[in-house]
Amino acid sequence: MENNNLIPKEHNYPAQLTTFEAGLVSFLGNHNLPTSGIFVSVDERLRVFNNIDYVIKLLDPQLSSKSIYLSKYLAATAAGLFDAALNYLWDETILQLRKRVAHFDIEYFYDNAVGGERRNNFRTEEDLIKLQDSELIQGAKEIELISEIGHKHLSLINYMRNWASAAHPNQNEITGLQLISWLETCIKEVISIPLPKAAVEIKKLLSNIRKSAIEASDADEIGVFLTELHQEQADTLAAAFFGIYTRIETETFVRNNVKLLLPLVWGALNEDTKDGFGVKYAHFSANHQTQQKQLAKEFLEIVNGQKHIPDDLRIPEVENSLINLINAHRNMNNFYNEPPFARALLRVIGVPPKVPKKLNKQYVLSIVELFITNGNGITRDAQPIYVGCIKNFDSRQATIALLSFLYDNITNRLQFSLCQNKFKELLVFLRPQLTNASTIELLDLIEKFPGRFDTLRTDSNIKRALKNLEILLK
Repeated sequence: MENNNLIPKEHNYPAQLTTFEAGLVSFLGNHNLPTSGIFVSVDERLRVFNNIDYVIKLLDPQLSSKSIYLSKYLAATAAGLFDAALNYLWDETILQLRKRVAHFDIEYFYDNAVGGERRNNFRTEEDLIKLQDSELIQGAKEIELISEIGHKHLSLINYMRNWASAAHPNQNEITGLQLISWLETCIKEVISIPLPKAAVEIKKLLSNIRKSAIEASDADEIGVFLTELHQEQADTLAAAFFGIYTRIETETFVRNNVKLLLPLVWGALNEDTKDGFGVKYAHFSANHQTQQKQLAKEFLEIVNGQKHIPDDLRIPEVENSLINLINAHRNMNNFYNEPPFARALLRVIGVPPKVPKKLNKQYVLSIVELFITNGNGITRDAQPIYVGCIKNFDSRQATIALLSFLYDNITNRLQFSLCQNKFKELLVFLRPQLTNASTIELLDLIEKFPGRFDTLRTDSNIKRALKNLEILLK
């Protein structure tokens, strides 16, 4: 016979939840287990259940009927175990995001989400579990499966999941309003969000060029669509073209399709993206991947882009060291795993650091992210290395560091007080290295900024100061 006493009923949540808790406390006490400080108060649980009807209605019924982790989320909430509930919510979010990626275009995703030599290890849907959650979120944002705002919110929830949920020992408290708000965010920004029109068209385009040859007249029609892409969309599409063209198993007619389309999008690309193709050429060269190296060279020759092939053969080694260090930093065990990778980077770049120019932005943004921490604590054994790198920035690198708040991976960290304080410390290090009057003016504005630093790029005064730096931003 079903025990309805354990199921919260509409209009009677307080009594049902109280009875539920009393039964659990009695059970624990009978087995001589701790009973205090285990459960969140009934009042906090009610804040979730009083709002759950509205939030769950945002889900498609066919989807909600299969969302096992959401059932576990509500079960843990009813039991007053909010740390476990947050973990289940995150499990459901990541599961659904992986499904969206797999059903979209898996190679397109990997071409934009995975850098360096690691890209060779990602081919199929099964490989998605090899990605850290932060990489999955960032990659989904790159190909617009989630929005910029969604990326920011998910980064916050991921942080809380790592440091305030049952996924990690902690003493942090989660409120009912936070828990229900995070559920709404995950549903709106991941589980139920429709694909943007441009993303759907890109998926269709990539599917079509892999299926059959296109004619020059077809390319002209497609070119109209390509001219409507904003720069980030053009960059990610070009990365997909590069991945398709340089894969050995790609059929000849597919490469011919890329030859027709690449010139139509090349002019819209960011210079960093173009340099990135040269860096990938260098990786193929360093790893003695002769066929891929030749194909990468052909790809650049299509648009007379040979100038983006770097002279510095250290690029693959430096980039791989940066990627390994950042991945260690974004992992929950970063306090233990990060320092050896920081020392490995230092061995590669030397003292004082000598970084290939084509890796300047990646290097600086990585060092800034590492220095300002993940918001939960400072990796003491690695911090002196990051400080040394920052103090050796040249004026160009210092300017990139000053402007780092414009990039998602940095601005999302600036939601947290520790990261804000570390960013202020960074500004002190940068001041002696800045020589341009406009950059010094911007630094002064940031130091006097009264709000949270994650809102810097939306402030009107900051925007006006950035106008004076347009040349440096290119």
